[in-house]
Amino acid sequence: MFHVGGARSALYNWATARQQGGTFVLRIEDTDAARNKPEWTEGIISALAAIGISTADPAFEGPYFQSQNADRHRKAAEQLLAAGRAYYCDCTREQVAERTGSEQLGYDGFCRDRGLAYEPGRAMRFRTPDEGQTVVVDLIRGTPSFPNSAIEDFVIARGDGSPVFLLANVVDDLDEGITEVIRGEEHLSNTPKQQLLWEALGATPPIWAHLPVIVNEKRQKLSKRRDKVALEDYLSEGYLPAAMVNYLMLLGWGPKDGVELRPYSELEELFRVEDVNNSSAFFDVRKLASFNGEYIRALTATDFVEACQPWLRSPRAPWAPEDFDASVFEQVAPLVQTRITVLGEVVDYVDFLFLPAPVHDEQSWSKAMKPGAADMLRGSRDALAGCDWRAADIQTALEGVAASLELKMGKAQAPVRVAVTGRTVGFPLFESLESLGRERTLSRLDAALAKLG
Repeated sequence: MFHVGGARSALYNWATARQQGGTFVLRIEDTDAARNKPEWTEGIISALAAIGISTADPAFEGPYFQSQNADRHRKAAEQLLAAGRAYYCDCTREQVAERTGSEQLGYDGFCRDRGLAYEPGRAMRFRTPDEGQTVVVDLIRGTPSFPNSAIEDFVIARGDGSPVFLLANVVDDLDEGITEVIRGEEHLSNTPKQQLLWEALGATPPIWAHLPVIVNEKRQKLSKRRDKVALEDYLSEGYLPAAMVNYLMLLGWGPKDGVELRPYSELEELFRVEDVNNSSAFFDVRKLASFNGEYIRALTATDFVEACQPWLRSPRAPWAPEDFDASVFEQVAPLVQTRITVLGEVVDYVDFLFLPAPVHDEQSWSKAMKPGAADMLRGSRDALAGCDWRAADIQTALEGVAASLELKMGKAQAPVRVAVTGRTVGFPLFESLESLGRERTLSRLDAALAKLG
């Protein structure tokens, strides 16, 4: 699934590429067979398309597959070996730990000058400079410096001869003409190693920008094991893609004028990666829901009805397909549109219209059906049996019953609403009854009275 952090990174890359008349490159790093399936690649492409990053756009390039560049990766490793920038090593982890007295200290350079030739099982290590520092120029973090003496001679090819990710990543960037790398800060620790590889291969490193980590409300890094992090999950709940894009663009960055709710075209124009904050970004689901509610309310009536369709049809809808009446939904849609924050909530507002009987929430039933509720239901049934069936007339009829029982209208409505819709909340009761129809309304009042005994 496509992590919201990956979606944020993709949007920042997309905005930067389009601003500069450049190209956004999608590369699938698929050398780990256990984590590589064609359907996952298609999922990434469809998720990118959902947030406006389309393969049909001239600014889009790819997807490229890292596994298809394996020959170049091996040649790069051989180039480093021939130049004296790499060497073979036959040390095991246990041997290194025995020599250093710790499993935490890393490799000690034991094989640097042994002149070992390749044999199966011998890894290739990069010869890190003994002195000096590697300075990373980062658009967000300035110029963090890493002492070369603290960077171990890291492995660039495994014992079977296959290059590791660090080298493959650099070679692919070189071959694909990558000039800017905008990625999560968890990759910052790899950057000095990659930069050393760029320089050893005779190339100028790209411009780096490491984005702040995204955290939950407990300020813990978002984790797929603990948090809801998949973009697809949010979209399937009814978050609009435009609202997701707007919110994700603001995770670590914001327009200088302070106006947050705005279309992507404006955000793209205003975005500057160097203005991204380097402190962690809080993924506030409540704020996202608020954004989404604003976007829902901004839809035209026609667009809102269309956007709701996936939740009104099988398999998401709880009613039989033949019981759904599109004209009835269109009638109540404006009332629903002003009340929901995600499209998935539409079912709870309208299910009473299309189910044979309301689904009574027991907590709502207990709360509404207190002593005196039966009198209100009986009076309502009698009044509604003969009134004109328009919302205004239904309101007048129920107000009359409430007055006769000396009840405030707020309390008087509750048992009627629960009897007819199954819930204590929804769009206005009088419009609800009008849409449901007289016959079904009276039948449900009868059923509620029977349940009350």
